[in-house]
Amino acid sequence: MLVVSNLIYLVPIVILVFLGLFTVKQQTTAIVERFGKFLSIRQSGLQFKIPVIDKISGRVSLKIQQLDVIVETKTKDDVFVQLKISVQFQILREKVYDAFYKLQNPHDQITAYIFDTVRAEVPKMKLDDVFEKKDDIALAIQRELKQAMLDYGYDIVKALVTDIDPDAQVKEAMNRINAAEREKLAAQFEGDAQRILIVERAKAEAESKRLQGMGIADQRREIARGLEESVDVLNKAGINSQEASALIVITQHYDTLQSIGSDTNSNLILLPNNPNAASSMLNDMVTSLVAANKINESSNKTKDKN
Repeated sequence: MLVVSNLIYLVPIVILVFLGLFTVKQQTTAIVERFGKFLSIRQSGLQFKIPVIDKISGRVSLKIQQLDVIVETKTKDDVFVQLKISVQFQILREKVYDAFYKLQNPHDQITAYIFDTVRAEVPKMKLDDVFEKKDDIALAIQRELKQAMLDYGYDIVKALVTDIDPDAQVKEAMNRINAAEREKLAAQFEGDAQRILIVERAKAEAESKRLQGMGIADQRREIARGLEESVDVLNKAGINSQEASALIVITQHYDTLQSIGSDTNSNLILLPNNPNAASSMLNDMVTSLVAANKINESSNKTKDKN
């Protein structure tokens, strides 16, 4: 009977103890109240509360959370733009009480600060500056939120501007401007390439002409040397200078005719072109050379008399 009596008393106690046990997950805290009044903050692990008297009024996560907010505002150059702001925050372990009891809806509070900061910063910038200085906007949001939310137990870990979306017509205009700039740049590069090609072609042509001129000069020098040697040989054979020069010219004339005749596609016609043409040319040249020598001799005598 004594054992049964003890069990009767023991069972309710065991049930009460069992009902009072609870667990708190890692990176989470539990707020325990007694008769509606704050009692304690329980950390992760197995915990105990007095059944009926104590109550878990809420659980607070200590993990980093993220809130995404889309803000529409106007830039300095009167362009409406939507910015997607991502704010990462967490509740400080030592300020769980403030986070739980001071704010009814922390997400709304953070959102309000984001709207206020973005609409204070972006209207000072032109649209291009918004894209270039998005990190400055994010830092301004983080700085403003950190100061404001710290009193409520929230730490702002990071603020990011993850997307900038101007009006559709503005984006289309920006794309057209970008395309025009790229076409202009391509035209400049193409013009530079054409200019370089023309300059290099002119340099190559000038070099070719220079080398061609050197070749012609060398050719004429060798021809003159050959003619000089030919005249010396004819003089040794008893032919005077005038007759030798005429003979050389007529010989070159026939060489030219032979060279022309070897080309079957040549349409060149020499005038006059008769059997007596060569003889007449030779006589005319000899007569001209003799006359030229007499004129030179007369000029020299006149100079000597003076």
